Amino acid sequence: MIKKILISTIILIIGAVLYFIGQLNVPSQNYRMERPAAFVTIAPVISDIFTDKIEALGTTKANESVNLTATTTDKISKINFNDGMTVKKGQILIELVSDEEIASLQSAIINAEQQKRDLIRTEGLVKARTLPAAKLEDQRTLYKKAEADIQIAQSRIRDRQIIAPFDGQLGLRQVSLGALVTPGTVITTLDDLSVIKLDFTIPEEFLSTLKVNQTIQAKSDAYPNVLFTGNVSNIGSRIDPVSRAVTIRAILPNDDLLLRPGMLLRVNLIKNQTTSIMIPEEALVSSADQKYVFLLLDDTHVKQQSVTIGRRQPGAVEILSGLAVGQHVVTEGTLKLQDNSEVIVKNRDDLNREIKP
Repeated sequence: MIKKILISTIILIIGAVLYFIGQLNVPSQNYRMERPAAFVTIAPVISDIFTDKIEALGTTKANESVNLTATTTDKISKINFNDGMTVKKGQILIELVSDEEIASLQSAIINAEQQKRDLIRTEGLVKARTLPAAKLEDQRTLYKKAEADIQIAQSRIRDRQIIAPFDGQLGLRQVSLGALVTPGTVITTLDDLSVIKLDFTIPEEFLSTLKVNQTIQAKSDAYPNVLFTGNVSNIGSRIDPVSRAVTIRAILPNDDLLLRPGMLLRVNLIKNQTTSIMIPEEALVSSADQKYVFLLLDDTHVKQQSVTIGRRQPGAVEILSGLAVGQHVVTEGTLKLQDNSEVIVKNRDDLNREIKP
């Protein structure tokens, strides 16, 4: 009898415990059922051009550049330029003291004129047979020597002049009037800035992507909103065995004179372009080794969709499998979601306006 009572008591206790546990589970189920919808932002899955790029850094050089220096020792008698002046080829920029050379030139000119008159007179006498023909040859030699003396005197004067060898823009003046200069003394700089040379290096794996005359684009921190366009003029004949890189030279027009020698420019080189399925980078969710997104099934629910990703570029991810063009994925609000979560799309109207023509 006692045994039966004990068994009945145990059964009642177990039943009470199971009932109590059941009552505890009811609120959590109701909570899941009554969980509010999450507000999310979505974006379409698109097909776009995916580009493999490499950024190369290049240094600009003037088309022509030279340090203008003196070739002889003397004092500066005249300065014919200002800092930064644009000059033409052959323009005299500096003159050194050359009184002696000018006097020698005048003497040579007078002597040449005299020798020319003597030559004309000698030709007449030889023609009249009053002088032998040998005298005519002697006089011609004297006249040629007089002309050579003029060229020598002119050359000595040019040695005391600093002359622009090509069209270009001068730099800062490094000397003053009356200063004594010697061979090698830098007077100023001259740069031809009509076009700019851009030298940069690229890894050998990108060598096949560049050809002579190919168009390139470059940007500078000095002008962040300006895109400089030019053409490849030469590809180096050797690859550096240490860096495994080759030097490329491009020519950039510089009509506005924005570019200066020594500037650092960034060149974007394209290796290949392919059409790929792409999504915004913020739509991708990572969990251990798995990648997934929350795919919008209808207007109110999402599905946790596994995807296989490929390459990345700023702001976008290439999708190899798991999605199709035209579907929509969640880009904001993913932390509040799970598979089959109810959602409210915040930017539905914006997407509809984008679709309309």
